Amino acid sequence: MSFGINESLTFIPVRIAVLTVSDSRTKETDTSGLTLQRRAEDAGHIVAERQIVPDDKFQIRAVVTHWIADPEIDVVITTGGTGLTGRDVTVESIRPLFEKEIDGFSIIFHMVSHGTVGLSTLQSRACAGLANNTFIFCLPGSNGAVKDGWDGVIRDQLDSRHKPCNLVELMPRLSET
Repeated sequence: MSFGINESLTFIPVRIAVLTVSDSRTKETDTSGLTLQRRAEDAGHIVAERQIVPDDKFQIRAVVTHWIADPEIDVVITTGGTGLTGRDVTVESIRPLFEKEIDGFSIIFHMVSHGTVGLSTLQSRACAGLANNTFIFCLPGSNGAVKDGWDGVIRDQLDSRHKPCNLVELMPRLSET
């Protein structure tokens, strides 16, 4: 069985919200969030929202909770706060919202990241899950990690033409009981 993009199929754009978690970044200095926005738009998707919040568990959770309650947002991607320091609380903020964790995302992310940063990838707690029919990806805050996460994993899984399967084709079935 082959895999990759089948150009003969129709591309279906999804609506993405981008959240940068940082105590020091501003709209002008948020290169990771901008990188995600540009890559998503270049791929043909719609960036519905983009925000920056400090490394505060309750502010992070409030924004993500609002977004997953919005039926106009299909995917949330965060950047920052996935490390090991005391201020890195993105994972603790968002993981409790997951109804299902996408375990394979972390594995594939670390495989891709290992190719660019070697064993330093073990310092990332990148993760992904599903909450209220919305896919959530939590990436580290560096530009390199954002590129690894988007280019190496997320982009193809959010491309409806990717075969043998992709996350977009699952979206209509997420609310099944």
